[in-house]
Amino acid sequence: MTANSLVSLRSLRWTAFAAILGAASPAAGEESYGLGPVLPDADLTVREISTALYNAKPGERLDYSGRDLTYLDLSGLDFKGATMRGSDFYGTDFTGANLKGTDFSKTRLDRAVLIRADFSGADLTDATILRPTIYSDLNALAADAPRFAGGKLTGVHVQADLSGADFRGADLSKADFSPLEPRPGQGTFVTKANECRGCDFSGAKLVQAKMAEAKLTFSSFKGADLSDADLTKTDLAKADFSGADLTGADLTGADLDSANLVGAKGLDRAKGLDAAVNLDKAFR
Repeated sequence: MTANSLVSLRSLRWTAFAAILGAASPAAGEESYGLGPVLPDADLTVREISTALYNAKPGERLDYSGRDLTYLDLSGLDFKGATMRGSDFYGTDFTGANLKGTDFSKTRLDRAVLIRADFSGADLTDATILRPTIYSDLNALAADAPRFAGGKLTGVHVQADLSGADFRGADLSKADFSPLEPRPGQGTFVTKANECRGCDFSGAKLVQAKMAEAKLTFSSFKGADLSDADLTKTDLAKADFSGADLTGADLTGADLDSANLVGAKGLDRAKGLDAAVNLDKAFR
């Protein structure tokens, strides 16, 4: 099959998918998290982007900053560390895409398809990832989860089920995983709690991260820095905090059933530890 035929097939597949997605997506002109209207009229075509990436010279970083790239099927593409700062990827399909080292700062990835997408080392500072598609079917296989290892996710706003995702060594300082989604002019919209069951946060930086009410069972926080993190009412059952720094972290109402706190630092300076649930069942 030729490259042109493959692009045509992808375009046809995405046209059908976009029609289905449109039924559940905001109507044209609807605001999404205050970043402007959602209009399915991208600045570039899949063919233009894939051709440019194919022809890019080694070490050349293409610049797609400030672009409207909504609803495109960019699955399987290697972006070669491209710069996409401030672009809009609402509903865009990144299934299996190589996004290592890319600049996604201040982008909108709401409703994007992130199945097996590799964001390792990428910059997602102040990006929004609201209600993306993470799994290829209802089995929610961990192998489908995206990878963010070594990435910069400071200030990122997440509302998703990212169970099984790899955040090893990532900077999630002031990341917002809280279940509250502000909408301009509409007050505060309460949504489903974030789920990061079985995620790997080993060595990650989560200083002042907001993870209230998140489902974090079986997740690993080995050697992570959770200083001043908001962990109120989080489900931390069977989570591993060995070697983690919990100085100033708020654990009020958190479920610590069978959590591993052996070797955790700053427990004496953590907030609300006496108000945590199942503390007596945690390993210390």
